[in-house]
Amino acid sequence: MKIRDFLHRQVQRQWRQGGWLSTLLRPLSALAGLAVRRKRQAYLDGRKTGWRAPVPVVVVGNIYVGGTGKTPVVVAILQGLRARGYTPGMVSRGYGVRIEGPPRVGQGALAAADFGDEPALIAAATGAAVAVHPRRAEAAQALLAAHPEIDVIVADDGLQHLALARDIEIVVQDERGIGNGRLLPAGPLREPASRLAEVDAVITNLNTGPGRVPQEGPARQWAMWLEPQEARRLCDGQQRPLSAFAGQRVAAAAGIGNPGRFFRTLESAGLVPTPRLALPDHYDYAHSPFAGLSADAIFITAKDAVKCAGFDDPRLWSVQVRARFSAPDFLDWLDSRLRALAPR
Repeated sequence: MKIRDFLHRQVQRQWRQGGWLSTLLRPLSALAGLAVRRKRQAYLDGRKTGWRAPVPVVVVGNIYVGGTGKTPVVVAILQGLRARGYTPGMVSRGYGVRIEGPPRVGQGALAAADFGDEPALIAAATGAAVAVHPRRAEAAQALLAAHPEIDVIVADDGLQHLALARDIEIVVQDERGIGNGRLLPAGPLREPASRLAEVDAVITNLNTGPGRVPQEGPARQWAMWLEPQEARRLCDGQQRPLSAFAGQRVAAAAGIGNPGRFFRTLESAGLVPTPRLALPDHYDYAHSPFAGLSADAIFITAKDAVKCAGFDDPRLWSVQVRARFSAPDFLDWLDSRLRALAPR
């Protein structure tokens, strides 16, 4: 574990600042860039055609590999659209779930083992119908077949999945920005940084709270941060404000793309969890990693909670968070963009 953590830190440092390893890998990044350009050009010039849904499609993705905070944005969008009279649905790859047959469609309380942790979390938080499949166009078709009342589809991730045509593209990035600006594997980018000039909106997850809105570019810009709400105990659903844990021995664990972001969110609420267990993204929780933690309460993310519900550990508390935006017009902007689309 220590060797893996050391290598992970080294790679992250290279991706942020550059260095000898990043420079050594630049030829591979050049090949990756060529493949990305060829794929995108094939759709631009018509050699390949993405499936066009009969309803608008909003893609929420990123170009920086790993977690940047997309899931809270997707939740906010689905909730905001429903409040404005839409009937939104969501499609996802269903990361970590093996799907060899048709897409899986569900609504409400879903098993993370069948749909993936993020779709299960989003379905529970929003009540929206979801469909998962590695080919998102097929997921969208299955979603509409099962729920013809849906009038807008939100794709969680999938910015690079061009087989699903989209009407609006939203990129979520965090304080790391574009890192060293290089494509994988020499850098952290899935696509060139110039892609940010082609999307409709860029949301920067500041994590630590309100701050300066990023510099304006061709895309609309908003800052976002996660505001911690209450904590919910997994074993019985009891809810408490985070302030109720002041003076207790608390620990924290996170199996997300950027565990440090969750730990800083707790700190913003006045808590200093010790120890802090940083787990790999989409950690499967096949076995409980909490037995050795000495604490009165252990905080985990809502994404982790959907996979930990079966653990008989009264110390586990899921921290609920809400995405807040630097200006209240983000969802109004999205609403106006959707209404301006030509009917089809």
